Amino acid sequence: MPARRIRLHPDATRDLEEGLVFYQERSADVAERFLLDVEAALELIVEAPDRWPSHADGTRRYVMAAFPYSIVYRVTASAIQVFAVAHAKRRPRYWSRRRV
Repeated sequence: MPARRIRLHPDATRDLEEGLVFYQERSADVAERFLLDVEAALELIVEAPDRWPSHADGTRRYVMAAFPYSIVYRVTASAIQVFAVAHAKRRPRYWSRRRV
């Protein structure tokens, strides 16, 4: 079975960019580590998307270890839809309107 593609919702891309800007303003090294950790997380999700626990509204959530972020996604037959690269201190489920 071929691997499913990752599809980032445009607002999830914006979440990621905002996180990068935040860390870049503090340290280029930390910003690079953040991006590498997100990329590694997405690779792990592609390898075994059902490994992470069910979350709200039929999604799953990968909690990052080194940064206060989670990747919220849903598995479909053809893709892994990422709805948010969600900061832990944001309003809970702020991303739920993105699941359309």
